[in-house]
Amino acid sequence: MDVRSLAWQTDLAIARLAGSEVEDRGDHIVVRTPANPTYYWGNFHLLESPPTQAEVADVLARFDADFPGSEHKAIGVDGVEDQTSALGPLVAAGLTLEIATVMTASSVHPPPRPNRDATYRQLETDHDWAQRIELGMAVDTEYDPVKHRVFLTRKAEHDRALCAAGHGTWWGAFVGDDLASVMGLVEVETSDSGALGRYQSVETHPDFRGRGLAGTLVHRVATYGLEERGLRTLVMVADPEYLAIRIYRSVGFDGTEIETQLLKQGY
Repeated sequence: MDVRSLAWQTDLAIARLAGSEVEDRGDHIVVRTPANPTYYWGNFHLLESPPTQAEVADVLARFDADFPGSEHKAIGVDGVEDQTSALGPLVAAGLTLEIATVMTASSVHPPPRPNRDATYRQLETDHDWAQRIELGMAVDTEYDPVKHRVFLTRKAEHDRALCAAGHGTWWGAFVGDDLASVMGLVEVETSDSGALGRYQSVETHPDFRGRGLAGTLVHRVATYGLEERGLRTLVMVADPEYLAIRIYRSVGFDGTEIETQLLKQGY
């Protein structure tokens, strides 16, 4: 399957680097992460195009066959433009449509109000990574707390392994000893775009929002990727309705594509 979306290209590249199973079946791709079965976007199908009404039942049955016992359904649809109107049949079948803006930058500039009080550095110690889990718990309070902690613990192990293998780095903004904001940058190669850096898990603790930490950290990580690692382009995927997208624009990111996801949550 010839994947057009830069977001999905980088998602699949990161999945392979992390050891997930990626199976190309011609008109769709199956991604499995057995080590973290509740990771929605580590266990999903990527479709070549939106299914017709007549095809929806087969699409959902195929997902269930590939992920028996899964409590969630996660289906991506390749493409670079808004496909909302064509995805009505999947939405009617009970999946929630999620539209994201794919942003890129080949150069950046400091945010208008940088925070100079925090310390910006890579996550290094067991304590740093433990704080990353606690930050995730504070950010996403709508999930079952027991199941979500299991997911976050597995995801931290997954991301730390990527760093140990030299594929990426995870960064934090620390206020005193507290991890206040966090994000990852994974380096990938694509056939069309060369060396890219894909941002991951951009989050700020609710107690530290509104201080310019995220924008300053995004800029610091971008400078690292472009100047120290020699990356050609940085890729960020953002919720177009959430205020964080303005932070990314403020340092030089611009929307270039739309990524389409459909999800039925498992917990």
